[in-house]
Formats: sequence, C-alpha cells, structure tokens
Amino acid sequence: MNFLQTLAVDSSVLSWWHAVVLGLVEGITEFLPVSSTAHLILAARVLHLTETEFLKSFQIIIQLGAILSVVVLYWSKFWNWAIFKKLVVAFIPTGIIGLTVYKILKTYLLGNMTVVLWSLLLGGIALIAFERFKQHADTDVDFSEITYKKALLIGLFQALAIVPGVSRSAATIVGGSLIGVSKRTIVEFSFMLAVPTMLAASGLELLKNHSALSGQMGILAVGFVVSFITAIAAIKSFLAFVKKRDFSAFGWYRIALAIAFYFFFVR
Repeated sequence: MNFLQTLAVDSSVLSWWHAVVLGLVEGITEFLPVSSTAHLILAARVLHLTETEFLKSFQIIIQLGAILSVVVLYWSKFWNWAIFKKLVVAFIPTGIIGLTVYKILKTYLLGNMTVVLWSLLLGGIALIAFERFKQHADTDVDFSEITYKKALLIGLFQALAIVPGVSRSAATIVGGSLIGVSKRTIVEFSFMLAVPTMLAASGLELLKNHSALSGQMGILAVGFVVSFITAIAAIKSFLAFVKKRDFSAFGWYRIALAIAFYFFFVR
C-alpha cells in the first residue's frame, strides 16, 4: 500500500493526515495565482476523499489559516487608516456577491471538476497573455496608487474568484495591473485584501454549517495551523519571486495541471 492509498483509507472521514496534506496544499498555493481552492479540490480527488459537507466547509475555513499569516507579516500596515479604508471599499463587491451566490457556490461550483479544470486552463492562458501584452513598468510599493475607484474595481475583479479555479490572487493582481497599479503594490494589496475576504467567508461558513463541523474541530484545527505556518514561508518566497520574474510560469503551470489532471484522474 503506497502513501496516497494509506491516506485514502476511510475516505468518508478526514484523518489528521488528510488535514496535514490539505493544509500544506492550502498554505503553499493561497497567495500564488494558481487557485488554492482548485488545488484543495484536486488534492481531495487524488486522496479519494468523499465530498461531504464537512470537506467543503474544511476547504473554505482552512484558507483563513493561510490568510492570517498576512496579519502577522503586515500587522503595522493594517493600522494605516488610509489603507484600511481602501481595503473596506475593495471588500464590498466581493462581500455582496459572495453572500448572494453562497448557495450556488456550495451546491454547484465547489467540487465541480469541470468548472475547476476549465477555470485553471483559461486562467493560465489569461496570465500568459497578460504578461505578453502588458506595457506599464513596475515600481516600489506605494498604496497611494490605489484610489477608492481603483479599490472598488479591484474588489470586482476579486469577486471573479468565487468561481473555483479562477484564483483570488490572480484575479486581483491581473485586474489591478490592468487598471494601472504597479505589480508589487497590487501583490501586497492583494495579500491584505484576502484578510477581510476570508474572515467573512469563514464566518459565514461557520454560521451556516456549524452542525457539519461538530465533532471534527480537531481535524479542522490541524489543517488551519498547518496552512498558517506554511503560508508564511510561501508569502516570503512569492515576494522574492515577483521581484525578478513575471507570472508566465504560473500560467503554464495552470495549463499543464489542468490537462494532466484531466487525462490521469477524470477521463
């Protein structure tokens, strides 16, 4: 019996090993433009996990663990009133749209392999095209670049990531760049915008599905903590990467992953 088969035993119930693996996947991918939600769904398929209400809730809530790493790394910037107001403005579209389509997301999109693979594929093509045709130069981080109008538009772009596989990070970074925000500024603003977004998403999930979490809070805590610790290292690595390289590699990775997963696990 190989490692993956061991993890897949009794797939109707998440073990702490499942929680560790999914926590690692979440922490590594949350801030990359590759969609952490898609990777959690694909990882669950590889591990042969049954698509239960708990698994769906687990996939949403452990993202908050990764997001809280931003609070640790960017604590002082959250106390900047000018930046805080822009984060609130950017969150509004996602909050309204997310609350409106919550049932559709949980019922028809989360766990839908067709939606996930197409989103990965098309998102990869979009990243490559964006890097090929973008024209503005990069500058140092300066949040004054982001006006309230641009913050609202960034929030609208982020709302696209309600569709699993789109990637919240990719949507905000590409969207912000398209409206003239420099790369490093929109990357860091995207990190910070994730905090209110996932606080709201996790809070709504706990409110709506607390019964599905009953008796499995320990497993949820394992995934939460692992994703938090892993994400701290992932953020620092990603920032070092974007200083020297563009996002084309992530585009090609998304395309390769979508095609490979289809042929090996879906077809």
